[in-house]
Amino acid sequence: MGPLKGIKVLDLSRILAGPWATQLLADYGATVWKIERPQVGDDTRHWGPPFLKDPDGIDTSESAYYLSTNRGKQSIAVDITRESGQAIVRRLLARADIVVENFKVGGLAKYGLDYASLSAEYPRLIYCSITGFGQTGPDAGLAGYDAMVQARGGLMSITGERDGLPGAGPQKVGVAVADLMAGMYAVSAILAALHHREKSGEGQQIDLGLLDTQVAWLANQNMNYLIGGEVPVRQGTAHPNIVPYQALPTADGFLMLAVGNDRQFASCCEVLGLAPLAQDGRFATNRQRVKHREQLIPLLEESFRRKTTADWIRLLGAEQVPCGPINSIAEVFNDPQVLARGMRFDLDHPLAGRVPQVANPVHFSRTPIEYKGAPPLLGADTEAVLQALLEE
Repeated sequence: MGPLKGIKVLDLSRILAGPWATQLLADYGATVWKIERPQVGDDTRHWGPPFLKDPDGIDTSESAYYLSTNRGKQSIAVDITRESGQAIVRRLLARADIVVENFKVGGLAKYGLDYASLSAEYPRLIYCSITGFGQTGPDAGLAGYDAMVQARGGLMSITGERDGLPGAGPQKVGVAVADLMAGMYAVSAILAALHHREKSGEGQQIDLGLLDTQVAWLANQNMNYLIGGEVPVRQGTAHPNIVPYQALPTADGFLMLAVGNDRQFASCCEVLGLAPLAQDGRFATNRQRVKHREQLIPLLEESFRRKTTADWIRLLGAEQVPCGPINSIAEVFNDPQVLARGMRFDLDHPLAGRVPQVANPVHFSRTPIEYKGAPPLLGADTEAVLQALLEE
């Protein structure tokens, strides 16, 4: 039933970063109690269209956005602004291992549900707080949203076409990556805290800010600046440290070429009928290719335009040169490799009969993931969970 079978999570989060983390924990076998506002629920329930359709083709109340990040959970409709609701949450806390919340800093203190109020009574509790800017600093009290964090955290300054070319200008990534990466960091931090608790018996608070995570995962671009001293700029599909590593035009579209070493470059040139380029002092090594990319790329583009994307994938693939098509999302779900890995599946749903889902990409050899249920209807598990509490 998954490696986290027996672990219980009280989910006080909504939108994306927190729910993404708790969905992963549910996938791994944890019991997740999703606390939602009565009649309203998680904000993302209303973020549509599109909405899931029933068997007659009529929209239900379940948005695609909500359905992307809440499977395997139990929805409990509780008003935490009331003392009775706070009492219910505390009953659940007595059985929980983990809390995940993304209220503004101090937002839960007035309900007695902040870490400071709970830590003495529940010393083994792992309490993960996800906010826009963390629990400290001059902006700790501000709300944080993904697009704003992508901008402030530097990602939009390196995403988009190069200045001076058509369509140039900053771009945000097509999904809420700042939220998603915060959720991923949250899961790794929670698992580390569980390991610490196993050894010491001590719980702790995890303080995670969207801006911090956005800054952290700029990876080589951060170090390009800190080591090289030059501010990274937008380069379209091109790579700042590797050449050729970008989209190139073909006879019928584009190909993503990802040459990672000098051997692959030589093989690429051979396939293209440009073998002498691999011996040219301007291009023989990656260091030189980065320096002379403006001379090299037009030569490659001219050759790539002579055949179709499929032709080049076949020819380059035979020589172990990394490349691939630029698929639409529809094409992704028809990709033979994606199909073979079972990345799309369906779960039973009380309103629609079945609901499509995208699989967790992790494959455990001894504790395989078993999906416990579709994203729940608002309050669907309130009665069952609270009745179980009363019977204990």
